[in-house]
Amino acid sequence: MAALLMMMRVAVAAVLALGAAAQLSPTFYDGSCPSLQSIVRSGMVSAVQREPRMGASILRLFFHDCFVNGCDGSVLLDDSPTLTGEKNAAPNANSLRGFEVIDAIKSQVEAACPGTVSCADILALAARDGVNLLSGPTWAVPLGRRDARTASQSAANSNLPSPSSSASALVSAFASKGLDSRDLVALSGAHTIGAARCASFRSRVYNDSNINAGFATRRRQICQPQSGASDGNLAPLDALSSVRFDNGYFRNLVGRFGLLHSDQELFGGGAVDGITAQYARNGGAFARDFVTAMIKMGNISPLTGSSGEIRANCRKPN
Repeated sequence: MAALLMMMRVAVAAVLALGAAAQLSPTFYDGSCPSLQSIVRSGMVSAVQREPRMGASILRLFFHDCFVNGCDGSVLLDDSPTLTGEKNAAPNANSLRGFEVIDAIKSQVEAACPGTVSCADILALAARDGVNLLSGPTWAVPLGRRDARTASQSAANSNLPSPSSSASALVSAFASKGLDSRDLVALSGAHTIGAARCASFRSRVYNDSNINAGFATRRRQICQPQSGASDGNLAPLDALSSVRFDNGYFRNLVGRFGLLHSDQELFGGGAVDGITAQYARNGGAFARDFVTAMIKMGNISPLTGSSGEIRANCRKPN
């Protein structure tokens, strides 16, 4: 364990050095809002105790924020007469959740440090804490992001990978954000927690051939072949341990138990199979690389300095 923690610290230090140009720092709020980290942690403890799946939901919110014009809190904006948000984009509608958790944490942060901490940074910290509270690693989150005043539903529709994506499409999508194949596989390991809707895995369990037959049969029991009433039925992304952050997801893939087509593409005879197999064998390697990839993803095009704003309400621009 000590060796793993040391490797994580080295990984964090290396990525922080690479991201220095982004003007982010784990100590950004140490003077202006020293209670920030404890407030976010407390809010996430309450949320995850109420519903363990919420840790996965907040992590997904962060991913969907960063992949659309950078980690700028745009995913949190509601539609209004003057703004079309990202919440109703095809990859997000009826599936993104946890907004009320971020709202509650933001209210507490505003009470302690008015007009100081961005929604984008609160989301980054909450994602980290959700992972850690479900037995995953922790890390120092670089901070200093500011909030976007706008959102892009079209970018959400085009930039977020689909559950039907091929391995090559996933590699390309991540490369466009400055993330390599190892980052792709490590970040996909976020699917060790959480659940997916039948609408996202229907094609996988009825049409794919590289799937364990018994597993497909069990999932068909809650997911009818045609779109309709069963669309919202949930199945765990990691049938082994859906509320524990570990490397079970990768062991599932090696056994052809991937729930989504895009999951199984990470172990389907392609270029990233070796990384998936490594993580299936070595949970420590996965945890270390996940931390590195999360910090890299958090450095995607942040608004810093005088760009953007510090929203008073995460759901609307000031």
